[in-house]
Amino acid sequence: MPKNISTEKIKEKAVLIGLITREQTEEKSQEYLDELSFLVLTAGAEEKKRFVQKLDRPDKRYFVGSGKLEEINAYIEAEGIDLAIFDDELGASQIRNLEKILKCRILDRTNLILDIFAQRAQTAHAKVQVELAQYQYLLPRLTRMWTHLERQRGGIGMRGPGETEIETDRRIIRDRISLLKKRLKDIDKQMSTQRQNRGNLVRVALVGYTNVGKSTLMNILSKSKVFAENKLFATLDTTVRKVVIDNLPFLLSDTVGFIRKLPHGLVESFKSTLDEVREADLLVHLVDISHPDFEDHIKVVKKTLSEIGAADKPTIMVFNKIDAYKFIEKEEDDLSPVTKENYSLEYWENTWMSKDNMPALFISAKEKTNLNDLKELFYEKIKEIHAIRYPYNKFLY
Repeated sequence: MPKNISTEKIKEKAVLIGLITREQTEEKSQEYLDELSFLVLTAGAEEKKRFVQKLDRPDKRYFVGSGKLEEINAYIEAEGIDLAIFDDELGASQIRNLEKILKCRILDRTNLILDIFAQRAQTAHAKVQVELAQYQYLLPRLTRMWTHLERQRGGIGMRGPGETEIETDRRIIRDRISLLKKRLKDIDKQMSTQRQNRGNLVRVALVGYTNVGKSTLMNILSKSKVFAENKLFATLDTTVRKVVIDNLPFLLSDTVGFIRKLPHGLVESFKSTLDEVREADLLVHLVDISHPDFEDHIKVVKKTLSEIGAADKPTIMVFNKIDAYKFIEKEEDDLSPVTKENYSLEYWENTWMSKDNMPALFISAKEKTNLNDLKELFYEKIKEIHAIRYPYNKFLY
């Protein structure tokens, strides 16, 4: 190959589009767009510009107003943009209307997440789950998706099922969904049998927002090599490892991370993966304390746990990445309002250690800070569960 020819893949260029509404403040809108930007990076594209408009509610035709749409269109034409990515789910008519004007690929947050899942799915189980979620998303949008996609193309938002003309038929898509649901049910039975065959060891599940360090902690505790990366949804398949602390064995599972505005179809499709959470004896809710929105992330995880029927399980709160936490101490004569950046780790420890009578620890999995304290807490909690389950078996503790 000639030396002057680069083999590096050219990144697709994207613009991000969000709204400030009565329900979504400017600050919240920027937080969501920051997360959308991370999703875009994870998918392999490059963010070039953001467009934000203040509206009472999303426009029924274009999501944004006509004036803002003209501004977006002018930038897309001038800069050769490949993708226009909207921070909320778009309807079929909105997508169709936007495509006519913007003349580029239109994605919404849901489609982007589905594309990342399609990239990350490795096992047959994960691939079936993702494919089912994709078809459920695509079915009401078929009139748009296949008017110009007769032949398969590459690019973000184009992976996955149904890029051929024959699959535009709604009946075929519905049949495919039925088949995938049946296949998923068969896989669920197999996985349920696998869980039963693991014996009567206490089960502990790591849960949390995406990219909080679950796989890193899993690797340290189980001395295994679970894939871990500083990107969203690095882990799709549940990994289960046997861990022994002192003389006490238990099963530790690493599950898919949660996210704000998680598509409902994904929650439905990944129910079998989330069974590891539902059937766990103890949940370890891992939180990235260094993230400015960590409290909002906690709410998202609790809401998702409630949706899958796991909200009442015994839980340990573990605040990770204390090595990355940034604290700005206020000067005595500084009369500006106190913000989160002015709270020390000690403040958060005192706050969360006494909240809801729930055990809480502050660690750094990367630097292995306070991991002995975490292991001791694991040991105590698992011993309590074991003693209740086997009151006549003192085990070795």
